Amino acid sequence: MIALIDYGSGNLRSVEKALMKVGADVRVVRKPEELNHADAVVLPGVGAFDDCVNALQKQEMLAASQKFIQTGRPFLGICVGYQALFEKSEEFNSCAAGLGIFKGKVVRFTEEPGLKIPQIGWNQIDVVQKDCPLYRDIPSGSYVYFVHSFFPQPVDASIVATQTTYGQAFASSVRRDNVYATQFHPEKSQKIGLQLLKNFVDLV
Repeated sequence: MIALIDYGSGNLRSVEKALMKVGADVRVVRKPEELNHADAVVLPGVGAFDDCVNALQKQEMLAASQKFIQTGRPFLGICVGYQALFEKSEEFNSCAAGLGIFKGKVVRFTEEPGLKIPQIGWNQIDVVQKDCPLYRDIPSGSYVYFVHSFFPQPVDASIVATQTTYGQAFASSVRRDNVYATQFHPEKSQKIGLQLLKNFVDLV
């Protein structure tokens, strides 16, 4: 069973449908104890860093997610669910502390002439971690769908699974041990996104 954390994110149902399409047994969860028997967890996200972290904290899901990750079972963060795995964010003078699974902070794209912020639409990924199981049968240069103004800057470059360039190069996904996370939305990335989600489900 894959637990899909519901903390009020507006994109929950599309993630649920995409996971179901690739054969996952998905359950939407709202309480910490519901993670106990999950084989894997997905933390989706749309919106601001503080809103995500504070909502998780209120539901006692922040500590529950940290505890789940420590078990070694697969965990996937998407978009703001990716950013929340880091220590802090510069978004809107953020005060909330992230899960701190990865060292680093979330920063805004640098303003450049002709660069539209947020990045909305399709962009390419360069697969850096060739052995990352999330990218099995997904070649470098594949297009995925982004909607974001901010992105994490990992302190440890070895966790970067893919890079993408939008004015500047940034880590569009990371992986360390059992934790995977993408800045892009696999549930909106059509065939490539479904392959990625299938690869995650196959980890269970």
